[in-house]
Amino acid sequence: MKSGTHPDYHFITVTMTDGTSFKTRSTMGKEGDTLALDIDPKVHPAWTGGTRQVSEGGQVARFNKRFGGLSLAKK
Repeated sequence: MKSGTHPDYHFITVTMTDGTSFKTRSTMGKEGDTLALDIDPKVHPAWTGGTRQVSEGGQVARFNKRFGGLSLAKK
């Protein structure tokens, strides 16, 4: 295998939003760097099962507002 083709794989510290941290290996930064997360599985609705805020101005609502009165005539 050619040398110098792969990035350096080293240990970094990942800090979660609640302050907890863990060590993992990564190609990010350099040995001993810290990665501070803004969103993590403890707070993001995709992992916690929280509901998503749906506004009235979505694609389906706009379609129904524009074309809701139309109907197909049955013969």
